[in-house]
Amino acid sequence: MRRTSPRSTTPSLKTMNHQESQRPEKVNPLEMRDLGFIESGNNDGLDDNHDQDELADSSQSRQAVDESDSSEDEVAPRNTIGDVPLEWYKDEKHIGYDIAGKKIKKKERQDKLDSFLASADDSKNWRKIYDEYNDEEVELTKEETKLIRRLLKGKAPHAEFDPYAPYVDWFKWDDAKHPLSNAPEPKRRFIPSKWESKKVVEYVRAIRKGLIKFDKPKEEPRLYLLWGDDSSSADRTKHLAYIPPPKPKLPGHEESYNPSLEYLPTQEEINTYQLMYEEDRPKFIPKRFTSFRSIPAYENAIKDSFERCLDLYLCPRVRKKRINIDPESLKPKLPSRKDLRPYPVTCYLEYRGHEGAVLSISVEPSGQWIASGSKDGTVRIWEVETGRCLRVWELGEAVQHVAWNPLLELPILAVSVGSDVLILNTGFGNEEQQRKAKELLQIGTPTSSDDSDDISSVLSWLQDEKHDCIRLRHFRTVSSIEWHRKGDYLSTVMPAGESRAILIHQLSKKLTQRLPFKHHGLPVSSVFHPTRSIFFVATKKNVRVYDLLRQKLIKKLETQLREVSSIAVHPAGDNVIVGSKEGKLCWFDMDLSSKPYKTLKCHPKDITNVAFHRSYPLFASCSDDCTAYVFHGMVYADLNQNPLIVPLEILRGHTSSDGRGVIDCKFHPRQPWLFTAGADSSIKLYCH
Repeated sequence: MRRTSPRSTTPSLKTMNHQESQRPEKVNPLEMRDLGFIESGNNDGLDDNHDQDELADSSQSRQAVDESDSSEDEVAPRNTIGDVPLEWYKDEKHIGYDIAGKKIKKKERQDKLDSFLASADDSKNWRKIYDEYNDEEVELTKEETKLIRRLLKGKAPHAEFDPYAPYVDWFKWDDAKHPLSNAPEPKRRFIPSKWESKKVVEYVRAIRKGLIKFDKPKEEPRLYLLWGDDSSSADRTKHLAYIPPPKPKLPGHEESYNPSLEYLPTQEEINTYQLMYEEDRPKFIPKRFTSFRSIPAYENAIKDSFERCLDLYLCPRVRKKRINIDPESLKPKLPSRKDLRPYPVTCYLEYRGHEGAVLSISVEPSGQWIASGSKDGTVRIWEVETGRCLRVWELGEAVQHVAWNPLLELPILAVSVGSDVLILNTGFGNEEQQRKAKELLQIGTPTSSDDSDDISSVLSWLQDEKHDCIRLRHFRTVSSIEWHRKGDYLSTVMPAGESRAILIHQLSKKLTQRLPFKHHGLPVSSVFHPTRSIFFVATKKNVRVYDLLRQKLIKKLETQLREVSSIAVHPAGDNVIVGSKEGKLCWFDMDLSSKPYKTLKCHPKDITNVAFHRSYPLFASCSDDCTAYVFHGMVYADLNQNPLIVPLEILRGHTSSDGRGVIDCKFHPRQPWLFTAGADSSIKLYCH
């Protein structure tokens, strides 16, 4: 803060006029050009004579200021805006007004590059600071820099100041000639105080009445442990890991060598003890001895000492530190389910017509039709929106699996019945599509392959006249069928087929070939990659990923499950979910590791099938516990970000039959709908 003169708070008008006359007037060259003092063609500013006159005027004004006998308080401050925030003039071109009422313009800011080059050439640049209040650049003197350095070090600003000067008592000192007060000593200093005596009497009465109680001195116990207490031992307290052993139960009258008759069991009670379980049997049966010398030695002494040594060697007691953590804080922060909509929530439609358990369902690529295969030996096609049954095939044997061709222009259906696979013509589509489908389902002369002799013994292509379709007759029961994305290839899995358990069929050439890899385990299911020539084979213990073009093993996914039951591949192809018969669901990120990224224990019974949605970030699992779980599974394009898995909904509605619940589940290809097939011979559609 600026000091003010005690004589006057503001300088007089006469003094200010005098100062303004003494101060040289600074004129902007741009303003002088506007007034006509500088020619417009001359861009170099004033001439040399004008510079010399200006220097002479400035030296005279400086001399006048130095010779002025007025104090600093009477000099007007350079800042003319007063005590107002400088932000008010931030967007203005001037800063205050002079005594004549003219605007004082701000100094033009120098370019940062020019100021940096100028500072590099100036050796005294480190001493210069910008005074924002007065809009000028100030160069610090040596004395001011010394003051700043002392302040930064936490010292007194002036070097002459001694912070540890000896203390001077201004009231008492040895050579005092005159006391501070010449008053005589008061009488109360040598007469007993009546107030203190009254206070003592009050305390005495309170102590006698028991209102004031004193802490009694602690009495030392007369009896003490001869060898000390293990828990309070000074040596033991130093070791934080030491915990004293539990104190044994003190012996009672039963353990006496001559107990009373009421403690002795009879022979009948002893016989009943032998019939009891060992954990319920009493550990000690009291006995009576007539004399002390007739007591036998302890029969389990050696055994107990040996077990005690084992306890000390194998089971050392340590102190376990407990951490008080709120269990809610350990749960991951998941987004709200409302933000993850849409997803299937309630049952919207039910398809009834099968008389047995529905073992498999498949949705047409456009989402208009759905096919189902049942244990009653029929294959039915339903309209999704209305629920009416359009076609029924009586096959006479339980239908294990149905799979719709993924091409819209090829409306055919693959059905596995026992050891046969039927390629049925559904009859949908226009005339061009029907003509193409009928030509495709006619068997001519099948093309021979390199291992035709080996394949012909396990599979044969036959023409079924009854259903006007192709019948692929295998040598073992076919459990699952999977189409390739192009619609020309399909794979069949025979769990009991050993080395020929998985076969790949080409429909256009009527050609069958064996998978050229060795099966390490019993195959359960097989899936084609959505975009690449990669083939997934799930066995009971792990999942093997093969490259069909290069014919080599790419990766082996270790499920760490008891038995794999189903597998599904994400539409992007880099993530796989695997269901097991112990109710666990494993999510594999193949770019991350060959071990599960997440293992979800959601179902109490076997998981029968898992499925991914084609376009929405959803996946589902169904189980024999008559429920289907719907999850949000977001896979990010950024490889540094892990997939987000959020449980959304538990769908109920099916009833159990013969120990089976929901057997199959499939998503609608375009809508966030889920179809479930149950052992109660019904198919349910769950919508959002």
